[in-house]
Amino acid sequence: MEAKTPYKNIYTILKLNRFIVLSAIIGATLISVVSVVLVIKLHKETINTAFMVNTDGSVIPLKLVKQRENLEVEALAHIELFHKYFYHIDASNYEKHLEKALWLGNSSVDELYRQKKSDGVYNRLLQYSLVQKVLSIVSKVDITKEPYSFETTTIFEVNRGTIIDVYELQTTGNLIHVDRHFPNNTHGLLITNFFEKALRKIQNEE
Repeated sequence: MEAKTPYKNIYTILKLNRFIVLSAIIGATLISVVSVVLVIKLHKETINTAFMVNTDGSVIPLKLVKQRENLEVEALAHIELFHKYFYHIDASNYEKHLEKALWLGNSSVDELYRQKKSDGVYNRLLQYSLVQKVLSIVSKVDITKEPYSFETTTIFEVNRGTIIDVYELQTTGNLIHVDRHFPNNTHGLLITNFFEKALRKIQNEE
């Protein structure tokens, strides 16, 4: 009679153990791979989101949206805001407006401001109570590569009391990214290489 032994089914047990171990390893590997993929995807989504931009170009902090989709909106809003501050001036607001404009540009803007000041532009504004009013601002910006180049056409009028002169100003420049500064530079962009390309009178009203 064959003797019974507790080790009779040891190969069966070993096969079962090996199957369990392999299943656990494969399962853990799959979970790890899926987790890594999800983390990478979440990281990419996170670094591509920052601040929300309203339809009017204003920035609301702590709202997440894709930066790329809103870059052109922010760039155009930044350019428009700068031109309003720099050219929409009168005796009562020019100092405040120019101070805000200087936050939006680099030394090229400051140099232009100093040149205008040296030429007596702002003294004449005070002396004759002139009102320089921006009528329209139309810009084109290339966001394919930083620094982003732009061209802007600004129509503004100079009210001399009895005479209103209307001018068309062509300006060019570049935009670069900087840290956002609330409330002085909410778009986190800076105008560089700013240049007044051409100025011409287009209308005269009496």
